[in-house]
Amino acid sequence: MKRTMIKIAFLVVAAVLALESSGQQIGWRGPNRTGVYAETGLLKAWPSSGPSLLWETEGIGMGYSSATVTKDAVYITGIRGDKDVLTALTQDGKKKWDVEYGTMSKVNSAPESRCTPTFLNGKIYVVSGSGELACVSTSGKILWKEDYYSKYGAVVPRFGITESPLIVDNKVIVSPGGNKTAMVAYNADNGSVVWEAPSLNEGSQYVNPLLIEDKGMKVIVTVNPTYIFGVNAADGKILWKFNFGSVNTDQKGGKNYIHTPLYRDGFLFMANGYGQTSAKIKINFDGTDPTLVWKNPDINPHVGGMVLIGNYIYSSTHDNNSKGRWICVDWTTGKTMWITDWNNKGSVISADGLLYLYEEKNGNVALVRPNPEKLDIISSFSVKKGEGPYWAHPVIDKGRLFLRHGDYMAVYSVKAK
Repeated sequence: MKRTMIKIAFLVVAAVLALESSGQQIGWRGPNRTGVYAETGLLKAWPSSGPSLLWETEGIGMGYSSATVTKDAVYITGIRGDKDVLTALTQDGKKKWDVEYGTMSKVNSAPESRCTPTFLNGKIYVVSGSGELACVSTSGKILWKEDYYSKYGAVVPRFGITESPLIVDNKVIVSPGGNKTAMVAYNADNGSVVWEAPSLNEGSQYVNPLLIEDKGMKVIVTVNPTYIFGVNAADGKILWKFNFGSVNTDQKGGKNYIHTPLYRDGFLFMANGYGQTSAKIKINFDGTDPTLVWKNPDINPHVGGMVLIGNYIYSSTHDNNSKGRWICVDWTTGKTMWITDWNNKGSVISADGLLYLYEEKNGNVALVRPNPEKLDIISSFSVKKGEGPYWAHPVIDKGRLFLRHGDYMAVYSVKAK
């Protein structure tokens, strides 16, 4: 048994090393931004007190962003004073360095950092709350920096900028919006502009873009106040757009779009809180506009994301700013399978066939068996330290669960013994 577990641990570490050496980025919501982590050999139940605490740290700055974990460091953003700060920690939580890389949002009543760092090929890419894109070395040196919101005359949205950079073929993608461009690609090595997508004459939202691929074509998908739209990653051409606001027949949309869409086999799903109706659409890679497959007003997550496991979407609802529930929806038909109270709304990720819920009001954490018939909770515990809403999404890496709460982060062992 001991040899088997050592072998599993070795395979997990090898998978992480392969991910980094293959040039695949590490960052927002795990591989391909799906919220589904490629981990195996994890606990199938926790003790009543929760999994074992490996280490905890404070002093990372206030923030709602998640950790980005590489083979030799943990990177996380936070604010100190009026500055956005990137902190690098060792694998056991000791601070290696930190660096100020920009200015926090000046229009946001809650300006805590929201950018989860993006790591690729030995560099870290981050965006400040006021719209500065920075490339930082693993030693903490700023290699290049671009104030892209000022450059393109874009207006910082009400709650600041939350974008975690997407990297495609050595291009760093950001979405300032406005009347000059909808999206920009920067050279990842030197910060020069590679292409500028045409303007859609709309401001930006709070969505981290998604890369989808089909038959060799790479398309970057994001959302502005009216449209879900796809941009050709090679040249910045806008290939198609879908009027997401039109799905809501009693309103025009533009209500704080936050979530990275879900994608599978030519179909895209988008959902958000604030009274928005979710929609599944059929994507056409030939450049013709998408078509609506189904819509569902029940699934409207606030800030916690969503995952697609098997044929079912698991997420939460935004009943109001103080209350939400958990929900399961059929991917094929759009049918709501269940809506259930459990403490409050929050974020959801998945690993090794199970769901992890992180409730936003009191820091309750649950290990859940995916089940289209009910919310099937196996184990739970709560994070007691830190301040503010529990809005940071969980992260799983090498059998460890990373949970951030404000200026505090705790790391638990969820590896099976």
